[in-house]
Amino acid sequence: MTAAWSQGWYRFAKHIPSPNFEPRPVGIQADLLVMHSISLPPGQFKGDAIEAFFTNTLDHDSHPYFDQLRGVKVSAHFLVRRGGELLQFVSCDHRAWHAGVSTHAGRSNCNDFSIGIELEGLEGETFSAYQYESLISLVPMLLSQYPVCAIAGHEHIAPERKKDPGAGFAWRYLQHAVGLKATYFPAELGLN
Repeated sequence: MTAAWSQGWYRFAKHIPSPNFEPRPVGIQADLLVMHSISLPPGQFKGDAIEAFFTNTLDHDSHPYFDQLRGVKVSAHFLVRRGGELLQFVSCDHRAWHAGVSTHAGRSNCNDFSIGIELEGLEGETFSAYQYESLISLVPMLLSQYPVCAIAGHEHIAPERKKDPGAGFAWRYLQHAVGLKATYFPAELGLN
């Protein structure tokens, strides 16, 4: 444990504990980072709808789009807001509910062995410089604490269902900014 971490909680994130988690399977550690994008309602930023959604406190009557989310229980480990603010909902030592039906490198149930990072935004659209600054700080800290050997998008682990974060996410920029080899990323990205 380093000074930056306590039982899977990152000291430099705002902690908003979600009830939507469970222990990882025995002997399994997080070795995959999964990038997502989310906005609630779609295309609207700011507000606390994402936090409410991840903590099961969303007012489903406050917007027509929210009606389809009734009974849905999800979470991610982190959310990076448009202004770069970093929120944490689940300890990285636990299994968050972000990937759904998914496969990576021949292993299914990616929630078991991954850390989910949500970026406030729309799939396919661009993300802010502040968000990349937060990621560039967070990713090396995760790599120093967990045996992470791969980083993928939700679109790469669940391609039939998901398209996020999409074409607007700057994979090459992230790769070079954190100094990782192309082998950390999906081959179809064509990074070198």
